[in-house]
Parts: sequence; structure tokens; C-alpha cells
Amino acid sequence: MNQTISTRGIWRVIGASSAGTLIEWYDFYIFGSLATVIANQFFPKTNPTAALLSTLATFAAGFIVRPFGALVFGRLGDLMGRKNTFLLTLVLMGGSTFAIGLVPGYEQIGFAAPLLVLLLRLVQGLALGGEYGGAATYVAEHAPPNRRGYFTSWIQTTATLGLFLSLGVILITRHALDSNAEASIKKFNDWGWRIPFLVSILLVIVSIYIRMKMEESPLFKKLKASGNTSKNPLKESFGHKANLKMVLLALFGAAMGQGVVWYTGQFYAQSFMENVCKINFDQSRTILIWAILFATPFFIVFGALSDRLGRKRIMLAGMLLAICLYRPVYRQMLHSADIPAVAQVSSTAIDSSSRQILLQNGFQYTEKTSAGNTIALDKKLESGSYWSLVGLVFIQVLLVTMVYGPIAAFLVELFPTRIRYTSMSLPYHIGNGVFGGLTPFIATLLTTTYTNDKLIGLWYPIVVAGFCFVIGLLYLSNRIDPDVTD
Repeated sequence: MNQTISTRGIWRVIGASSAGTLIEWYDFYIFGSLATVIANQFFPKTNPTAALLSTLATFAAGFIVRPFGALVFGRLGDLMGRKNTFLLTLVLMGGSTFAIGLVPGYEQIGFAAPLLVLLLRLVQGLALGGEYGGAATYVAEHAPPNRRGYFTSWIQTTATLGLFLSLGVILITRHALDSNAEASIKKFNDWGWRIPFLVSILLVIVSIYIRMKMEESPLFKKLKASGNTSKNPLKESFGHKANLKMVLLALFGAAMGQGVVWYTGQFYAQSFMENVCKINFDQSRTILIWAILFATPFFIVFGALSDRLGRKRIMLAGMLLAICLYRPVYRQMLHSADIPAVAQVSSTAIDSSSRQILLQNGFQYTEKTSAGNTIALDKKLESGSYWSLVGLVFIQVLLVTMVYGPIAAFLVELFPTRIRYTSMSLPYHIGNGVFGGLTPFIATLLTTTYTNDKLIGLWYPIVVAGFCFVIGLLYLSNRIDPDVTD
């Protein structure tokens, strides 16, 4: 393949693909970023822990159906083409996200509220199941083989940037509803949380306009012109022993470990800061925003390195580091969020059972007495502890970039063009969507069940990443063949 021809217009291709994928991830992750607020809106308020777990389970449901979306839209993508298929997924994602912003709360329509939200989350999951494979395949099929890691890594940034965008929109909305900070937060918790869902429709419309101007992938056009497109992508992908073997290796040797590292570093980290460390809403989000901002360029770095060193080495190194570092990193997160033993400066009564306390170094927290026990919650960290946590979350997001930056090129290169969309989408969405997407729910469930060990939730991603590391080390090839074309 001539490299000059293959890179012609590549940045326009990356820009158009990334814009839509970024919006889809934004739509998908608003829900997780607002888990505690949504729990209060769509579930009974009598048991906050049960409501939060129910919300995380609804969040996870969107991940569980992603493999079904991969099958449905992967088949369409291999039959009809990449462009039209992921244009359809964008419309479905945008519509369901907008609709979540319109669903009445539990107090208005009772259990119909969480059921409607669950249904819309399932539509989101199906749509995302078809989106990623199409975007990654589309970019990869425009890129020269010896630079696939570099060019597809730009698509890999969109998942993290979608989370970054969702956090930014949430924080801006939360503080823009009223000139009084407390009144603004109350309005946000009551109805303002709907705004990030509703405004997404404007972003989707712009992205649809951009994508409608895109052309079909050159490799798919060539395949279609020759009459060699697959007649039954599902059967060819999973009914043929050799290809099924590659699907299973992709799942158990790469995608599964990548998934748990991704969701630990970006979603469980946020949940842990808010629900275990008791850091307040704004700081837990801005800590993650800073960490994402500093780490995102490394998607490109590790994607480009994978063109030289191989996809396997970098992805497995990320998994191994996660296995070794998670417990020390999270233990240090707990330490950084501990209330320092310094003299109290002042305290202000909030109500009969709680008061706001200010310490000498600027550390603030709310102290609440319940059932004879005094607990500290809603902490506002001083500068040193705050930036310590930014660094600790940065380490986790850096590991995300190692496992996620090269994986699009890795998956594309495993499968032939005629069944690529279907074959790569399924293992990715089982590994990332099911094993990875369940991480916040399972880890939080373990933490709330076994309360004596605040780090017990980490055993889920550690065990899954460890299993994946062993399979990948033994059975995956690190061979880079720049002459492989279709």
C-alpha cells in the first residue's frame, strides 16, 4: 500500500470519526458521572446505599448489552459499510441520552422512572456497541499499516475526553444556575442535572452533519467493488475455528484486562474518592479532570510506540503495573484524604446532628453524628492533599493509556476486512463493556459488604487483569508486520 495515498486526508478522517465518538462517550458517561445525583432522583430515598448500588447496576446494564450491539451493528457494518452504520449508532445514542433528561423522577411516576431509565441505558449500550468498532475500523482502514497504532490512538483519546467533557459540563452547570453557590447546587440536584443530558442533542446534530459528509472506507469500497463482502459476517466470525480462536484470544488476552484497568482508573477512582474517602462533589471531579488532562497525550505516545515495539508488550506492561500498583496507590489515596491531626480553627452548626469544621491548614469537613457515632463526610482537601490525589489518579489514567492506546490497532490487525467490524467489536465490548463496565458496581458492592477492608474492591480488577496478563503473555504474538494489508 502506498503510504502517501493512504495518509491523504487522514486528519479529516480522524477528526470526523473522533467528533462523533467523543459525543457518544460523553452521552454514555454522563450517567456514571452523576451516579449519586441520579440515585436520589430515580430510586427511593429511604436507603441511599441501595439507591447508589441500583444506579451503578443500571449504569452497568448499559455495558452488559454492548456485546449485543456489537453483533447487530458489526454485522450491518460488514454488510452495508462503516459510514452508514456508525451514523445510525450516533442517532440512537443521542436520542436516548436526550430522553433520559426528560424522564420524570421517582416521586412523580414511582418505579416507572427507574424502568424507563434502564430501558434508555440499554439503547445507549446497544448504540455504543456498534460505534467504537466502526470508528476504529474506519480510521485503521485509512491508515498505512506501519502507522496504525499512531493514527488509531487518536480515536482512543475520545473515550477519556468524553468523560472529561461530561465532568466539565456537569461542574459548569452545577455552579451556573444561581449566583448563590448553595442555591445553585440545590437547583442542580433538583432539576439542573438534566441539562447535561439535554444539551447533548446539539452536539449530536453537529456530529451527524460532519459524518454525513464522510466517504466510505477505501478498503471496504475496494472489497465491495470486487464482490467479496461477507454474506454472513456472524457465521464467518464465530463459526470458523481459526477466526473464533482469534476472537477468544482478543478477549481473554487483551480486551478483558484493558477493560478493568480503564474503568478502575477513571470510574472506580471517582467513586472511591466520593463514597469511601468522602471527598466533596466538586473536588472529586476536578481531581479526575486534572489527571485526565495531564495523562491524555500518552494515548498518542503509547499508540505510536506500539508501531515500533509491538502492541502486546505495551498493553501487558500496563496490566502488570496495574496489578502491582493498585493497592499501594489506593492506600495512599486513603491516607491523603485522612483528616489531619491539627487544632480546630472553627466550627459552624448546620443542624442538630452535624457541623462544618475548619482546620488550621485549610482542610474542611462536615462532621455528622448518627446513632451515637460521629463520622466525617464531604471533605474539602487542602492544597497538598488535593494535588497528591491528582498525582495518584494520574498514575491510574497513565496505566489506562498504556492498555488502551494500542488496542484499536491490535484488534484491527487480527481480522480480515470482510468480517473485521463484527470480529473486533464483540471481544472489545465483552472485555471493555462487561468485565470493565461492571468494575465500579462490583468494587463498590464489595466495599459496602466487607466494610473492614476499604481496599477489597480492588481485588476484582487485579484478578481479572492478572488472568488476562497470563493469557496474553503465553498466547499473543508481538509480531509487527507493516506489510500486512487487505
